[in-house]
Order: sequence, then structure tokens, then C-alpha cells
Amino acid sequence: MSHLNDYLAEKRSAVLARNAAIAAGSAQPLQLKAHVRAEGRSGVRRLRIREHQILSDSPPDFAGYNLGPSSPELQLGVLGTCVTHIVLIHAAKRQLPLESLEVEVTGVIDPRGGKPGHEQTPIWPHEIGYTVHIDSSASREEIDALFEAVERSCPILNLLRHPQTIRSEVKLVNSRANARERDALAAA
Repeated sequence: MSHLNDYLAEKRSAVLARNAAIAAGSAQPLQLKAHVRAEGRSGVRRLRIREHQILSDSPPDFAGYNLGPSSPELQLGVLGTCVTHIVLIHAAKRQLPLESLEVEVTGVIDPRGGKPGHEQTPIWPHEIGYTVHIDSSASREEIDALFEAVERSCPILNLLRHPQTIRSEVKLVNSRANARERDALAAA
């Protein structure tokens, strides 16, 4: 048995425990939060999620230092990690053996969008696709059923496929004006 199959046994136990909590009514929604701060001369974006940190940066030809992947690259990576995880979950639930699993995600981003002659070119990632490479002794029918379940239930895949309403707001913090006000009050 591969190490991946050992993990699938653990994942199956976790999935069954979560399903039992859902059935018992004790499962609760998980509040998700990410915080990003632009820093320093490089403009590097420091992404913090829980106790984890990822750096996002632009390549040198776009005023960056290439300290990490760009936001569009991160988005493709997030899709890849989600598809991979959902394949693992469904393989565990179905007790399908996996010797290896890899997901490759591709897309295009064209900075020319909106320029004369390129008005119809999206400036966001498009032509997104993914390929799942599975090494398994499971039958083709089992793998096809697994893939259909992944297509239906992958949260990030469905986030990208279905329109969303995203709330947004801007909070202006004018630290220079606030400092001047503090200095004026202190001088008075």
C-alpha cells in the first residue's frame, strides 16, 4: 500500500466523522478569513491565512521582485489544490486505491485587454482548464464516477463556474492627516 493509500484511510475516517457530525446537527459553518498587506518598496503582497503566510509578487517586468506567484497564478494553484483535495475525499469515501495523484491547472492572462484591437480580451484569467493524473487500480467506471463527483462538489471549481455576489467596501485611513491632528492637539 502506498503512503497515499494510508492517508486515504485516515481521510475516510475523518469524512465519516464529519458526516456523522452533520447528521447529528453538531457541525457548524467555518468562517473563512484571509488578510493581505502590501509591503515595502517591492509591493510584495503578504497573504496570511490562519498561521500561514504566502508571498505574492509581480515579475520584474511589472515592478516586482518575483518573490512569489502572482494573484492569477495563486488562483490557478488554489483551484488545483481544491480539485486534488476533493479527489482525495471522494477516493477515500469510495475506498478507491490511489498510487499517485497530480492535478495540472492552466490558464491565460493577457495584459493587452482593453487596448485598441484587443477590447474583447479579458484581463482576468481565462481559458482555464485542469487535468487530473491518477495512478490507480480502480476501474475506468469507478474513476469516471469519482471525477463526476469531483466536478459536482469541488468548492473552488463551483465558485469559478457560478456567478457570485461579492460585498466590498473601502475604509480610508489617512494616517498623515491623523498625525497632523494629533500634533496640533499636542501643541495646543
